[in-house]
Amino acid sequence: MESTAGGAGRLLAISDLHIAYAENRALVEAMRPETDDDWLIVAGDVAETVADIRWALQTLTGHFRKVLWVPGNHDLWTHPKDPVTLRGVPRYDYLVEMCRGLGVITPEDPYPVWDGPGGPVAVAPLFLLYDYSFLPAGSATKEEGLAYAHGTGIVCNDEYLLHPDPYPTREAWCRARVAATERRLAEIPDDLPTVLINHYPLDRHPTDVLWYPEFAMWCGTRLTADWHRRFRVDTMVYGHLHIPRTTWLDGVRFEEVSVGYPREWRKRPEPPGKLRRILPMEVGSVDRGAAPGLGRRRGTAR
Repeated sequence: MESTAGGAGRLLAISDLHIAYAENRALVEAMRPETDDDWLIVAGDVAETVADIRWALQTLTGHFRKVLWVPGNHDLWTHPKDPVTLRGVPRYDYLVEMCRGLGVITPEDPYPVWDGPGGPVAVAPLFLLYDYSFLPAGSATKEEGLAYAHGTGIVCNDEYLLHPDPYPTREAWCRARVAATERRLAEIPDDLPTVLINHYPLDRHPTDVLWYPEFAMWCGTRLTADWHRRFRVDTMVYGHLHIPRTTWLDGVRFEEVSVGYPREWRKRPEPPGKLRRILPMEVGSVDRGAAPGLGRRRGTAR
């Protein structure tokens, strides 16, 4: 585990940059730290092509002391517009090596320790995927849940673009990632709190406000429902839902830090692309719960 002094810095976070949109690319270009010692967490869904992911992370590493990245589902898509045609694990491995070349911390690297204000804490980027265990009400199996989703027309594009190779299914890949990550987290010293970062929330509760509850199937796994208690979590950072807000569960802070699509953030009163401070926690940080389902107009777009 790497220990790095944060000085007087801030641990900041953002996700779901979706820089294929020119407006979002401009937001990334304008992102700046509060101090020279700031770290930036990027919690997935940077873009659909390797070239765009590289551009965004390279831009951010030029501004922040340290950048940490976890993959979102869009980053892992094998998109027809991307000349890099790798699928599944080989695509993820390719992105990890690209990040290492840029000096970006990934889920495959030693967890750094934030020693700045609010620390020390182990900052752990995770890659866990989902396993269809967040089923719609009335569905007992993945097949029933998918049938219901197809009936409503709310089907994630992962079904067509996120390949699990060489695993037979995405849920098999998820189970393997959960088991390997659980072992690594258990090795963190017992006296060290953690900040856990994953593209998807570790618990289902943030999905309760989705306009289309069936989309929760593509939003995490029940296997991690107790991790915020087991691994001494100070803050759980995630994205994916495009519902930026703060919630609390069992005394643990869950921060959704996504930018989302321009059609979503244009409707919000706050300026887009504002970096969320994770540590030190802002005074008065309470449930900033957005309006239920804010930004969730088409589940097929995630």
